[in-house]
Order: sequence, then structure tokens, then C-alpha cells
Amino acid sequence: MARQTRQRILDASLAMFNALGEPNVTTNHIADELEISPGNLYYHFRNKDDIIEKLFTRFEACMDAALAIPEDRQPGLEDIWLQLHRVFECIWDYRFLHRDLVEILSRNRRLRLRFSRILKRADEQAHAVMRGLTRAGVMRASATEQAAAATNVLLISTFWLNYASIRGDTNEQAAIHYGIVQVMMLIAPFLRDAERVHLHHLVRAYTG
Repeated sequence: MARQTRQRILDASLAMFNALGEPNVTTNHIADELEISPGNLYYHFRNKDDIIEKLFTRFEACMDAALAIPEDRQPGLEDIWLQLHRVFECIWDYRFLHRDLVEILSRNRRLRLRFSRILKRADEQAHAVMRGLTRAGVMRASATEQAAAATNVLLISTFWLNYASIRGDTNEQAAIHYGIVQVMMLIAPFLRDAERVHLHHLVRAYTG
């Protein structure tokens, strides 16, 4: 029963943080939503930051799985597309972390270090993918161009929701779809002609 209550608190907190923004939700709001006493909530979690840390652990596991790339072969366009889709799904499911990133990390050093670890792994994977595409002949790019493309992929992926929010997009899920397209278009100029045509077919199928 205690474990069930703890799970309910986490699920309700995530839904409320995503819908209303983390700074606008208090532990009292969460307790009211679940129709439990604040004391019951504090029995399971010390404070709101404790809840956020537990949700971040879920996000961390989601991103670790999403960032995996094939190890037995060179990556192709479909691999990158699938990886981006998984990454953006994680960002969507825990979108409050990205929308309220500066606010959350500014008051929690542990989370700042953990988020830095995620960014470091994502950066390494992005560079590895660019090198793999070049080795496979899918891309034609110098080492400098590969590195710049990898950094831009990471930058847009990380802050796309913030950009969409500031721009006033109301359909965040649609915004994520366009975010994936924007990331893929970063590598379009480096693709061989056949691969570029293939990419545009993927884009039309995805956004149509």
C-alpha cells in the first residue's frame, strides 16, 4: 500500500508539473489532487525537490535507453531517426524538466551534475553517430564539420521545447515532431544525393 501511494504521488506530480509548470505546483497542490494529507505525502517524500529527484531518476533511465546505438554495424538514417524519436519522447514525457530546466538546476546541485552526465553521454553519442555516418559513406563531412553538426544536434534537441514554448506553440507534441525534422535537416547538406532524397521521403512521411 505504501509503495502504491508513493507511485501515485510520483505519477500525479509528473502530470501536474508537465501541465502547470513545476514552479506553479506545491506539495499541498499534489496532496489535494490525490486527496491525501500533506503529512501522508511527507511520509513518502521529504519535499518537492525529493519528488523531482525521483522523477529525474526515471528520466535518466529513459534517456540512457534512448541514447543506445547499434554496436554491431554503422548507423543509418533510420537509426538516427529512431534514436531521435526515443530521445524526444523522453523529453516529452518529462517535459517540465526541460521547460523549467534553469529554475530546477539552479537550486539543486545534484541534479545539475546528473543532467551534465546525460549531456556528456548524448554529446559523445552524437559525435560517434556523425563519425559512423561519414565512415559508412552516408555523409561527406570533415572532422570539424562532423563535430559542429554533432554539437548542433545536441543543442537543438535539448532546448527545442523551450524554443517552441517561447514562440507560442500550443501543440507541444506537434512541436516535437518538427524538432526531430529540424535536427535531421542539420545533416541534410552533408548527405549523398541518394541519402538526401531518402531523408526527404522520411520527412514527408513523418509530417504528412
